[in-house]
Amino acid sequence: MGDMSNSDFYAKNQRNEGANHAVGFGCSLMELRSLMELRGTEAVVKLQEDYGGVEGLCKRLKTSPTEGLTGDQGDLDKRKEEFGKNMIPPKKPKTFLQLVWEALQDVTLIILEVAALISLGLSFYHPPGESSGASCGSVQGGAEDEGEADAGWIEGVAILLSVVCVVLVTAFNDWSKEKQFRGLQSRIEQEQKFLVVRGSQVIQLPVSDILVGDIAQIKYGDLLPADGVLIQGNDLKIDESSLTGESDHVKKAADKDPMLLSGTHVMEGSGRMVVTAVGVNSQTGIIFTLLGAGMEEEEKKEKKVKKQDGAAAMEMQPLKSAEGGEEEKERKKVSIPKKEKSVLQGKLTKLAVQIGKAGLLMSSITVIILVLYFAIDSFVIQKRPWLPECTPIYIQYFVKFFIIGVTVLVVAVPEGLPLAVTISLAYSVKKMMKDNNLVRHLDACETMGNATAICSDKTGTLTTNRMTAVQCYIGDVHYKKIPEPGVLPPKSLDLLVNSISINSAYTTKILPPDKEGGLPKQVGNKTECSLLGLVLDLKRDYQPIRNQIPEEKLYKVYTFNSVRKSMSTVVKLPDGSFRMYSKGASEIVLKKCNHILSEVGEPRVFRPRDKDEMVKKVIEPMASDGLRTICVAYRDFPGDPEPDWDDENNILSDLTAICVVGIEDPVRPEVPEAIQTCQHAGITVRMVTGDNINTARAIAIKCGIIHPGEDFLCIDGKEFNRRIRNEKGEVEQERIDKVWPKLRVLARSSPTDKHTLVKGIIDSTMVEQRQVVAVTGDGTNDGPALKKADVGFAMGIAGTDVAKEASDIILTDDNFSSIVKAVMWGRNVYDSISKFLQFQLTVNVVAVIVAFTGACITQDSPLKAVQMLWVNLIMDSLASLALATEPPTESLLKRKSYGRNKPLISSTMTKNILGHAVYQLIIIFLLLFVGEQIFDIDSGRNAPLHAPPSEHYTIIFNTFVMMQLFNEINARKIHGERNVFEGIFKNPIFCSIVFGTFAVQVIIVQFGGKPFSCQPLDLEKWMWCVFLGLGELVWGQVIATIPNSKLRFLRRAGQLSQKDELPEEDVNEENEEIDHAERELRRGQILWFRGLNRIQTQIEVVNTFKSGTSFQGAGALRRQSSTTSQNQDVTNVSSPSHVSLSNALSSPTSAAAAAAAAPSTGQC
Repeated sequence: MGDMSNSDFYAKNQRNEGANHAVGFGCSLMELRSLMELRGTEAVVKLQEDYGGVEGLCKRLKTSPTEGLTGDQGDLDKRKEEFGKNMIPPKKPKTFLQLVWEALQDVTLIILEVAALISLGLSFYHPPGESSGASCGSVQGGAEDEGEADAGWIEGVAILLSVVCVVLVTAFNDWSKEKQFRGLQSRIEQEQKFLVVRGSQVIQLPVSDILVGDIAQIKYGDLLPADGVLIQGNDLKIDESSLTGESDHVKKAADKDPMLLSGTHVMEGSGRMVVTAVGVNSQTGIIFTLLGAGMEEEEKKEKKVKKQDGAAAMEMQPLKSAEGGEEEKERKKVSIPKKEKSVLQGKLTKLAVQIGKAGLLMSSITVIILVLYFAIDSFVIQKRPWLPECTPIYIQYFVKFFIIGVTVLVVAVPEGLPLAVTISLAYSVKKMMKDNNLVRHLDACETMGNATAICSDKTGTLTTNRMTAVQCYIGDVHYKKIPEPGVLPPKSLDLLVNSISINSAYTTKILPPDKEGGLPKQVGNKTECSLLGLVLDLKRDYQPIRNQIPEEKLYKVYTFNSVRKSMSTVVKLPDGSFRMYSKGASEIVLKKCNHILSEVGEPRVFRPRDKDEMVKKVIEPMASDGLRTICVAYRDFPGDPEPDWDDENNILSDLTAICVVGIEDPVRPEVPEAIQTCQHAGITVRMVTGDNINTARAIAIKCGIIHPGEDFLCIDGKEFNRRIRNEKGEVEQERIDKVWPKLRVLARSSPTDKHTLVKGIIDSTMVEQRQVVAVTGDGTNDGPALKKADVGFAMGIAGTDVAKEASDIILTDDNFSSIVKAVMWGRNVYDSISKFLQFQLTVNVVAVIVAFTGACITQDSPLKAVQMLWVNLIMDSLASLALATEPPTESLLKRKSYGRNKPLISSTMTKNILGHAVYQLIIIFLLLFVGEQIFDIDSGRNAPLHAPPSEHYTIIFNTFVMMQLFNEINARKIHGERNVFEGIFKNPIFCSIVFGTFAVQVIIVQFGGKPFSCQPLDLEKWMWCVFLGLGELVWGQVIATIPNSKLRFLRRAGQLSQKDELPEEDVNEENEEIDHAERELRRGQILWFRGLNRIQTQIEVVNTFKSGTSFQGAGALRRQSSTTSQNQDVTNVSSPSHVSLSNALSSPTSAAAAAAAAPSTGQC
């Protein structure tokens, strides 16, 4: 490709010259885009030939490689106009009408609508020959006058109206959830900032403000926000797997491969780049646009073609399944909004389905009994003939029976459940923002309530992340506090100051405090800040030294990474020789030292036994004070012959130690209490840190993670790996099971150790409850562990973009105590749902039994269809609002977590549900059968078809609602507490809903009339209804007195609900769910590679046509290399299901098999 198109480009350049000079930039958008498609040496040649290297490119883009853009507003606007903004437009949200349409798809609602329409149609139909009414038998037309007959349509309309109500409430909730989610997304995006040089000042810019021509500073852990060309780099390695699928890190250098692409991760090193493409023109942007277009086309196609070949379907649909035949099923499962389904929602959906089935059964029996009763009574007992003119009247009866049946079904189906979950989660997420938790995935909030283990980083999470040097060892003296500069040997002091100033990232600085009397502001790497602080404490300044040797003059930099655990910088001295400054973890750097500076500042031999003594006398005492020890060293090299800088092992050896510094990172004051709270709540806190074991242990004791005298393990990464790997070096689950239960501190751990530990705890089967693990991380290398954990917390301040991308919740204040708040909110969600269930199921049981028995005995449900719908509205939508917004209390953290397998309905709840149901049924049946005698009114039983509402049935309806209202207060407590009013006024929503419902009930009864089948009641009858309602509160106390142990059968009921909820196939599903995200991610990656390969092949085709060379060879080669790289990448993760996925890539038929294999492996 390199040779073919030079002439084309020159031609293009000629054509564009005129146009460009008008705008004033020396290259057009398309030229830059085509430049960014090149890689490696091709790119270097092209830059040299067409642009005169990077400097030439900067000139054309009117920017300075050292000073950046001027920052002049006019210039910035021009750039926006010419090259676009750094934003990829988001997908359009669903409109309110679409959401309404989705809410209308609910089956029960459809049944109701149909029934209502039939009822409406029939109410307008008057049978011919009214006189035949008498002969139609039990139509009992007596009470029916004209006005009442005309009111038959009211019921149908009322049902339709209530359906509209339910639909609007649901749609509105979905809409506000979507809106909140978008707000959240934009907030996450706004928080992403990047270091850019403008007007020779380094400033932090929001990613969306970066423009073409900006000079961006890149460093370890960055997620590149735009495409660019490297100007200068130190040991830069990039992970481009998100774009190319190559899992190996790619080395970048200005003279070898200077192309940096957006969406890739900086894994090592640092550097500066000039931005050449932003937003939709960057590599990520191009792919997003193609994917977006692909999605829309797919959707159109989907409507036409229902089934597709599995592999083809997989190619373009980012979230669709890899299965062929089961495409449809999968498509339903994977459709995008469903992705937020969590453990709790899984349990609830099961429960709702079961209740629905029971309701369907009850309602069918009700209808059958009513119809049979009517038929036998009319045609068999009274021996009436079936007269054709009476048919419509009979049909009207049957429709009435059918409506009663449907109403029983409506009341039985708890459609408020999903609503309650949504409200509760959305409410919690909003409130968690205030508690410094930015939730990225809704279900993470509720999973957090079940957490049983937290693996936390030390630096910044448990500690304040303000490092200060407090002790040092220089010239054979161990100073317990920082000495005066006069005491130190001048040579050593100079070497120390130079070493620290030069051998640290130049972006790390100490700035004056923001407010008077505050602490100086630390910018950049905190460990380096503490060393720079030491330089300032020694009355020296690091800036002049840096000005003297700017970053460009550094000869070679070995940047810090998790393998080296040290950083070294080589500078060329005036006499042509080289000097390398090194710093890093003391036990690692000291091993490489053969000399040490003496008390006069001259190097002397440093023997192994001196090293051991140093460790005992200096490093261990520092570490046991909870200090982190850093060793600073140097080495001189001759200028001729020049050393082989790539032979790292030889270069980083034979060093001369200058000093050892003890750095303190104090524990955050609120952490010990937070950890104690976790321990009371049954959550084990483990500390996973890169620090040395003594420092880690000292800090763990300060935090209260370990208490002296307890049986626990504190081990380092080496020992951990020795214990968990077999002879072949493979990790074995049985071995991990011996380690993790007692493990409290894992020191000197690598990111892989962290991932292994998390995976080991999650996969462990030795405890009856599967462990739910939360992990905190801030570094790029924490990504895998954050993804693997049930809930990943990323640090909002210190966290790298890569870590944030992999996390579920971002801690905006980096504080451990915010995690405890997240646990509290998570448990609160669970409890809110349980409260709602307890209330809902009581109403369900009572309403269904009343409607059923009433219908069987009196041929008419005491609660009419519209009344039932009102009750349904109270108990579903309103109660879910009232009970799902209960604020959390501290007591939530005083019990163990529920775990994944505990039934939703505990034995206490079962006791409450059945107990209250008994009370309500007794009252209602008393009123139904002897109510007319008690109140001395006409009986409402056996009323004719369109009879006016009776006072008798109104009292029943009113009492029923009053009992629900007072039972709602009972439902606020689910653990058998006595005081149900505790904290009731802290929840204004609850109070307003209870009072609001009461007010509406008064209006319905007094003025509802025919549509609600209500007769106005006088004050005395009202008092009786309220009194019977109040009885609920007293009865609640009676139930609370009965101990659970007396009710053995109830415990089985609770268990039963678990069996119901989790049929066999679901236990599998639950295991599958654990790693669903990971599998989804893999699938996403595969699609990404495929999309990319497609695009590359297409570009290839176009270019080949342009140049006319044979396409065959290049394409085949490209395709071959890319498929192998895909397969390698997918297979890289050692797990059966992923391997099967990679095979699925190569053959469409095995895709279904792979998907089938995945669940059976259980854990991925």
